[in-house]
Amino acid sequence: MAQSNIEETGIKTLYHPSKEVVKQANIKDYEKVYAESIADPEAFWAKEAKQLKWYKKWSKVLDDSEEPFYKWFVGGKINIIHNAIDRHLLTWRRNKLAIIWEGEPGDVRTMSYHALNREVSKFASVLKSMGVKKGEIVTIYMPQIPELVIAMLACAKIGAAHSVVYGGFSHEALATRIEDAQSRVLVTADGGYRRGKITDLKSIANEAINRSPTIEVCITVKRTGHEVHMENDRDFWYHDLMNLPIASPNCETEVMDSEDLLFILYTSGTTGKPKGLMHTHGGYTLYTSATHKYVFDIKDEDRWWCAADPGWITGHSYLVYGPLINGSTMVMYEGAPNHPYPNRWWQMVEKYGITIMYTSPTAIRGLMRFGDQWPKRHDLSTLRLLGSVGEPINPEAWRWYYEVIGGGKCPIMDTWWQTETGGHMITPLPVTALKPGSATKPFFGIEAIVVNENAEEVKPGEEGKLVIKGPWPGMARSIYGDPDRYVSTYWEDYKDKGWYKAGDSARIDEDGYIWVIGRIDDVIKVSGYRLGTAEVESALVSHPKVAEAAAIAIPHEVKGNSIQVFVILKANVTGSKELEEELREHVGSEIGPIARPDKVTFVESLPKTRSGKIMRRVLKAKAMGTEVGDLSTLEE
Repeated sequence: MAQSNIEETGIKTLYHPSKEVVKQANIKDYEKVYAESIADPEAFWAKEAKQLKWYKKWSKVLDDSEEPFYKWFVGGKINIIHNAIDRHLLTWRRNKLAIIWEGEPGDVRTMSYHALNREVSKFASVLKSMGVKKGEIVTIYMPQIPELVIAMLACAKIGAAHSVVYGGFSHEALATRIEDAQSRVLVTADGGYRRGKITDLKSIANEAINRSPTIEVCITVKRTGHEVHMENDRDFWYHDLMNLPIASPNCETEVMDSEDLLFILYTSGTTGKPKGLMHTHGGYTLYTSATHKYVFDIKDEDRWWCAADPGWITGHSYLVYGPLINGSTMVMYEGAPNHPYPNRWWQMVEKYGITIMYTSPTAIRGLMRFGDQWPKRHDLSTLRLLGSVGEPINPEAWRWYYEVIGGGKCPIMDTWWQTETGGHMITPLPVTALKPGSATKPFFGIEAIVVNENAEEVKPGEEGKLVIKGPWPGMARSIYGDPDRYVSTYWEDYKDKGWYKAGDSARIDEDGYIWVIGRIDDVIKVSGYRLGTAEVESALVSHPKVAEAAAIAIPHEVKGNSIQVFVILKANVTGSKELEEELREHVGSEIGPIARPDKVTFVESLPKTRSGKIMRRVLKAKAMGTEVGDLSTLEE
């Protein structure tokens, strides 16, 4: 994307795709395809579904007779593994690399689709020998190693559902999720590597099992080789089982109904226990593969790197399933982005010739903090597209990512979606003109609008609640064991209209571009004015000395709320009273006097979920001395 493609419009800068980007794009006319997809969504999704392999074709595209419990491709028979592995074995892709994996200490493993199939089939046979049946839920608690992907795929192959629990969670969080899923089998590892240290996963797993009477079998991968406690008749080493005759490389892929459960994934709300969101074989297979293919313009020669952990939905959809269904080569890395030095990621881009990189604004800001010299040591010219996920990206980080990492030529696919949606909902395509900080337009088949308290659409530029009109194939079908909570959380507010409540506030500008501001509970009301925490944080991050920031509202007698901010400074910058005042003034001049923070606190780190979202309620609870609540999704 050459500099001449940047258009200054007075208010916002528009970044237009280059002729090269447009020329090679899978979809060249977004508006035309989008209009078709909205005019007849069922016809659009049926056409897309024909690109998948089905054992038996569906009799009905959408059954809305029990809304909001929608069913897609009713009567269709499919298995996600039939699409992610089996069909590639019949083509030249059987010898294509499926996975390039690098461990934090520097060890490397690669696997072709042929080799991946062998490992998945063997582990699927092992699970069957342990009595795992179609429909039961296997819990997986592992570091980012290939066996985590193998375990997920093996479950799906035999019709068991998986529940992946992020390897940074505590034993309480793991035990809660095991109990909710009533899992009989747990797959874990002795440990993993993070910032040069071993995380002792097996000890945490053992502690969780002691609280979870349902677990009968625990299979452990030897990753670090440190001493761990193994219980007789319950604990088995993965490598021992994989060398036994029970680990047959010939294992049939189970024929599943389109609506059969593929996985549950837990997401935490601000209150109550975590919600186990249910995704199914048919709709999810279609939606993840279609969004991955079109949003990132996937080509056969791509080296695709989604830096997310499979313990959250981005890892499920865009590290594991979407790329494998599309026959991509995916890159996977075990450790921290700045270990042992802040160039670890850029080194990997150069080493493996990565063409597309998808990560979170948190990671980008964290690396931006170390300056430009680290990425500039490396040849990043293989990159052709960049992606952002997890929260709205502030314009300052967007521009750094675009200029320094992408060399001013890689469009940034800034994607908005949720665990509940299964895949991208609002996102550019490579042909979309970009505005830094905006997730741009809805994906095909998705109608997104912004409404006020009375469910009326607001005017362009006005802020309101983001809602999605009607269903889509990748949507979660329910909350495991709690259908009433599914209805009350997502559908109750607009039940007469059939709209999905996203829980985010947003605005749509005069060009139809959507700006997601943040969770509704991340909006601060000061003296009657509504300010998004993201706006205050972006203002702070635009200051040359600030790397990252979080803003919260603290109740105030006069103003309703006062703004308190927590700031991480750039390397080699020290906090002071003078800097505190300078930052308050800076926010005031960037947004207006109403946004000036009452208090600035300098910190070394911020509490975040694994998906990179700042847990502002934790900061608020600490600032106010109240109960912190559920911390199971906290990263560190």
